[in-house]
Amino acid sequence: MKKVYVGLVGFGTVGTGVAKILLNDAKTIAERTGTELILKKICDLDLSRARDIAPPGSMLTTRADDVIGDPEIGIVVELIGGIDAAKRVILNALRHGKDVVTANKALLATAGDELFQEAFSCGRSISFEASVGGAIPVISPLTSTFLSNRIHSIVGIVNGTCNYILTKMAEERAAYGTVLREAQKLGYAEADPALDVEGIDTAHKLAILARLGFACDFDYSQIYIEGISKIGIEDIVYAQQLGYVVKLLAIGSHHDGELELRVHPTLLSKGHPLATVREAFNAISFEGEAMGRIMLYGRGAGQMPTASAVTSDIIDVALGRAAITARFLRIFPTRTPRTKVKHIGEINTRYYLKFTALDKPGVLAHIAGVLGNHKISIASVIQQEEHRGEAVPVVMMTHLANEANLRNALGQIDKLPVVKKKTVFMRVLDGE
Repeated sequence: MKKVYVGLVGFGTVGTGVAKILLNDAKTIAERTGTELILKKICDLDLSRARDIAPPGSMLTTRADDVIGDPEIGIVVELIGGIDAAKRVILNALRHGKDVVTANKALLATAGDELFQEAFSCGRSISFEASVGGAIPVISPLTSTFLSNRIHSIVGIVNGTCNYILTKMAEERAAYGTVLREAQKLGYAEADPALDVEGIDTAHKLAILARLGFACDFDYSQIYIEGISKIGIEDIVYAQQLGYVVKLLAIGSHHDGELELRVHPTLLSKGHPLATVREAFNAISFEGEAMGRIMLYGRGAGQMPTASAVTSDIIDVALGRAAITARFLRIFPTRTPRTKVKHIGEINTRYYLKFTALDKPGVLAHIAGVLGNHKISIASVIQQEEHRGEAVPVVMMTHLANEANLRNALGQIDKLPVVKKKTVFMRVLDGE
């Protein structure tokens, strides 16, 4: 039976899960694949931390070079996270003739060009199923099943922390800060949650999905990113009254040679399949020319779901499938055309608007007039009962409008003496 030796760099939560699978399920994997996967070395700077698995001491090291420099090891698994150190590990492994498996979405999103160019030059592969969607098989379809399709759109809920927070806010009418603290206690959110709640993690994943799905490259910094930290419970309640739920979405589309890539809170019609995705679950919807719409759903994070995805990549490398993908496919960075990403001001969509204005005659007409002057038409209005002389919320839904026009209109409206707070606006995604 063929033997393939694996080295693991990073023995944290996911790394521990991978070690469990490789050590405890080696017989099952061998029976199913005809290949024996042997975990030979594990590297981590902190080997004293309590873990629920105890590999032989001879397997453990604090030096990444002990893994990368081992001539028997053919696959290096990078699970340390971060940017600089992880990048050094991957580049060094490729230059030593190793294939690489990683879950590092931040590194792939921001430095994918350099990493894949090095892999091509070295004749090696980089596999990264676990970088998006945890155990959900997302990368695999994009590199196999979907290849015959021109994919027009990718829309996803790909951050469980944000989806958990928004679900609890909607179902329990709880404030953002209260739910965030609960999420931190449950381990869904980090002590510093900015990477998740400000949309950065979602943007990293969108960059990976868009590069593969649309077979083009772009500047990651051109993705528009907006998080959920400023969403108020009042806006979620108004959205429900209007027939929508609020989700943090990764939205990508490719039309007429241009990309639209954006991450932001979105009003999603209750009939849309993604609207039912609750708590920490993830789901990604793809629309392709031949296949129509397909949605993939499941647990997007967690030790064992993510470890399962990492192990599937290890198996792909061991069986030689990853090498074929790396050698022949023209969907990776540096092998695809550089494509323009639209500025957020160029997009056209519908909008939810919440003004806080004095309850006086003519105020609503004045606001509507400014919107009309900027080519924005109103689809519906929710206005509180009369509170003469007081500032009250006025909620509007617009028809399709241009974002630059909307921002210009709101800039003018927010300067009106009768408007007492900065206008809240969110974009809308209709459809079922």
